Amino acid sequence: MTNRPPDNWRAWMAETAREVKAGTLDPECVGAADLYPESLLRATDAALEAFEGEVRALREPSDEVVFETVERVVLALNAIDGDGQHGGAGFCTEEREQLCEYIDRTLTEHGVDVAALAARRGIDRAEITDRWRDW
Repeated sequence: MTNRPPDNWRAWMAETAREVKAGTLDPECVGAADLYPESLLRATDAALEAFEGEVRALREPSDEVVFETVERVVLALNAIDGDGQHGGAGFCTEEREQLCEYIDRTLTEHGVDVAALAARRGIDRAEITDRWRDW
């Protein structure tokens, strides 16, 4: 299983802090940690962990069951992004893209042919979250 997006965000914050400390990055960049408060990271991890558990439990699922699983994680992420509990932090373009890619990769790693699934719905594989996504 590939890293979850919050793992990537934590790594980026750590690298930014190292570069500021080493003097290779402007000290103004130290505020980058505000982009990803721990509450946002933990909540996102929890939503993705629940999604992974659901996907692992799928055995020869119907398209409807897969889309219901995607819907649940997207709605959970919508709630995280819009709940105001993270000091105004939320998902921006790069984070949105990482989350969508993660959903696709997780499904793929568990045997779901995402391209075929999307095609049967008349959408592109990059659009599998669009119906429910607010972020």
